[in-house]
Formats: sequence, C-alpha cells, structure tokens
Amino acid sequence: MQITGIRMFGYDLTYKHGTYVMSGGRAAAAQASTVVAVDTDAGLTGWGEVCTLGSTYLPAFATGVRAGIAELAPALIGRDALDIRGALTAMDGALLEQRAAKSPVDIALWDLLGKAAGMPVSALTGGIQNPEFPLYEAVPLKSPEQMVAFVEARMAEGIKRFQLKVGNEPELDAARTRAVVAAVPDDVVVIADSNGGWDVHDAIKAVKLIGDIPVYIEEPCRGIDNNILVAKQTSQQLILDECIITLDDLYRAKCEAGISAINLKYSRVGGFSRALQLRDAAESLGLKVSMEDTWGGDITSAAVNHLAATTDPTKLFNVSFMNDWTNEHVAGYEPRSVDGRGTALTGPGLGITVDERALTLLADFN
Repeated sequence: MQITGIRMFGYDLTYKHGTYVMSGGRAAAAQASTVVAVDTDAGLTGWGEVCTLGSTYLPAFATGVRAGIAELAPALIGRDALDIRGALTAMDGALLEQRAAKSPVDIALWDLLGKAAGMPVSALTGGIQNPEFPLYEAVPLKSPEQMVAFVEARMAEGIKRFQLKVGNEPELDAARTRAVVAAVPDDVVVIADSNGGWDVHDAIKAVKLIGDIPVYIEEPCRGIDNNILVAKQTSQQLILDECIITLDDLYRAKCEAGISAINLKYSRVGGFSRALQLRDAAESLGLKVSMEDTWGGDITSAAVNHLAATTDPTKLFNVSFMNDWTNEHVAGYEPRSVDGRGTALTGPGLGITVDERALTLLADFN
C-alpha cells in the first residue's frame, strides 16, 4: 500500500469558555489547527492533527507547521504507507527537527496502519489496559475567585483533576493555588502549571509561598536546567512537560530534577511514535505519565485516547480530551467524555470518521 498523496487542511478551534489565558500574557479565543490526510492506492486515508497554541507557547506556529508539511510531503509520496519507521527516517532526512510538522503525518500513518489491519491503534501498541480513564481540565489564569468558580463548575460535570494556569506574580499565583486547593475535596487532583512562565527566582518564591499543601508543580521554568535548580528548592512533587523532548531529557528529569511524572505532548516530541517511546521509557523509570497535545480537536483527542488506553494503569496520571474544551468538531465530537472520564476507542485506526466538509483544503501534494 503506497502513499499517493498528502492533503493539508485547516480550521479554527474556538475555546468553549471564552479566552484561554496562560502566563506571560499568552491568551487566545481561537487557534488555527492543521489537519493532514495521507491518501493511498488502496483507497484508505489516514488522518492527523496539530494545533500549536499560538506562536509564543513553544517554538512552533501554525504557518510554520504548514510550511514544514509542504517540505515533508515529497519525501513521503510513493513510500510504503505501513512503513512508519521508514517514514520517520525519511522525514528526519528531509527536515531537521520541526517536530510539530512531523507529528500529524506520523499520527495519520498510525491511523492508516490500524485501518489496513482492521484494528484500533491501541491493539497495535500492546492492547487496551484502561477501558476508561480520568480526564483533567485546564483552568485559565484569572483571579483566585474566578478560578475557584471555574473549578466548581467543572466538578459539577464530573471532572476531578485540574491544571491551574499560573506563572505570573508569585504572590498571586500562590493565592490562586491555595484558594482552589481549599475549595476542592481531598480526592481532587490539583496541579499548578506555570508553562515555563516563572524565572528561577520567581519559581522558587512561588513554590515556597504555595507551601505544604496537596498540589503538584508543573513546568515552573523554561528549560530543563532551570527546572532542575527549582526542584532542589521545593518539597512539592514536580511534573515536567514542555522541556521533555528526548530520552536524554527524560533521564535527566528523573535523576537530576527528581520528577514524579511527565506530561507528554505529541507535537512537542514529534508524533505518536515518539510519544509511545517516551511513554514506555517513563513507565520503566517508575514515573507517572500524562498525555495530551498542545491543543487540538477530535483528531488530536482520538490520538491521545489510544496512548492513554494502552498505558500501564498504575502509571497513568492525567489525560485530556481537548475536544471537550473547544466548540468545533470535525469527527462528530468523538471521542466523547462522560462524567469526567474517557472511554477507549475500538474502531479501526484512530476509531473516528473525519468530516471533510468541516475543513478547508489548504494544499494537495501528489
């Protein structure tokens, strides 16, 4: 089964709760998402998605990703669609790094492999270990009172895991975190996520002000070296996220920063294949694992679903269905959560049906 063409689509994803706000003034009500369709001579099509969450969150942006996909396409057309490892090598040979551009192509190839085999991606990667799993929701950075109200509303919908956006003024960030922790039952998991917004000084100050309460601290600073410095000054359990890209990063995060968990983002590491590799390594290192992407809709949520479903139940920490956070749906709002939990998809490939009518064709490479 050969790749005969690659089509690239776009659509806008708007945030269900108005404006999504993170540290450093990073805020948006809508994001440009990019969808890739890999077509084959067998009549099968695989789908993948990437959404960069603006242009100042990570070293990737929507138009850059789309330019990268245009560079990658000629290296893939004519190749065996089931040779995913060979496709990764071909993409690396065509374009240095640019992991966000490679991610949707890799996801689409896994979708194709599952469709060709008549099996879900989860069955091809070890089998379903979690028929259902808990989901978390991010809490936009606002006043302590507004963040508490957001959490209370989501708890009424069944969510019991929350990632609080912090990373600005340490005093106010501590107030935000302490207010939410005080407002939730003991069985609710709370994470204070700076998204690398603090410098080392402010991160150390913030974690000391937050104090000895049941909360995790996620990605306090940009870069693994700065996070290692902060880890030496905090008693809270540390989760690293955006600075974990390679196996070397993962090993340093455990052995030098003493992390207890990682949060894997497909487009940060380069797609499903590399997220799977890092997930397995993290499990072997005794770490808890969360999985998601920078942003996305139905296709992204489906790809995340399969990694979550195949993760060791004793190591699975958090999962996000970002299609719960957005208004637009390109695959019938599947996968769909119920009472704060996700259910493993069981259809062939990603297990969803993409509606091309919801997308705008940007380019057709053949």
